[in-house]
Amino acid sequence: MSMTALGLILIAALAHASWNLFSKQASAAAGTLFIWLVAAVATVAYAPVVAASVLIQRPHLTAANWLFMAGTGVLEAGYFQFLQAGYRLGDLSVVYPVGRGTGALLASLAGIVLLSERPGPAGIAGIAAIVAGITLIGLPSSRAGAATRPAALSAVALALATGTFIASYTLWDKYAVATLGTPAVLQGYATFPVMLAAFAPYALRRRAELAEVWRSFRLQVAGAGLLAPLAYMLVLAALSFTAVSAVAPVREVSVLFGVILGRRVLGEGGLARKLVAAAAIVAGIIAIAFG
Repeated sequence: MSMTALGLILIAALAHASWNLFSKQASAAAGTLFIWLVAAVATVAYAPVVAASVLIQRPHLTAANWLFMAGTGVLEAGYFQFLQAGYRLGDLSVVYPVGRGTGALLASLAGIVLLSERPGPAGIAGIAAIVAGITLIGLPSSRAGAATRPAALSAVALALATGTFIASYTLWDKYAVATLGTPAVLQGYATFPVMLAAFAPYALRRRAELAEVWRSFRLQVAGAGLLAPLAYMLVLAALSFTAVSAVAPVREVSVLFGVILGRRVLGEGGLARKLVAAAAIVAGIIAIAFG
């Protein structure tokens, strides 16, 4: 892998972990209103980029292309909802790695069950490592009081649900791009205008609350709205001249960034245990990619 590709992927991983940090910081806000504002920022900010891409590529879009672009918005709306709910109850350094690891695990299992893929010994070891990492990081801290343990367990359950949506939209988008030929930039961007439209009736009926969320968390809204699409586009840029088998596992270093940001910025505890668990998840994803 070239240094250019590696640099793009590492920046993408940091951008991904950072927008999740912003989401965690805003988790006290009404989740749907925060998501709607993030979708609004992303839709407006990246519209010129997408328009330029369309003018250059001039893609031919069928009804199936449009259906799959709408579908990815629905799946990612569920992803964002469960993610925010998880952050409301749990630590960034727990919810983020569990969600990412579960998504990779379920996508691999779907390949085995639905596509008759047969992983080798490294792939099987990778699946085991992800399960071990998720289990270790999801265990409540021994220092956690009885009053906080139900919330911590609920956060892990929501992170597992988040991972289910990650696996779902990963497989959905893969089919849209690889089989239907939808331009990757369009498929990735479609999430945000779809969420903007879907949540508009709810958000616009609560204008006063919406304004309060913007006043209190506008930096987090802007950060998430700009970094979420950027992380995806940087990965696409690396994929344009680097094998997916090299890009996909390296981008999951974002899991380690998430744990470190949770400790450094938010003061979350259990750093050593969480780093070991996150490293196991990353190692498992790498093993699956190459196994």
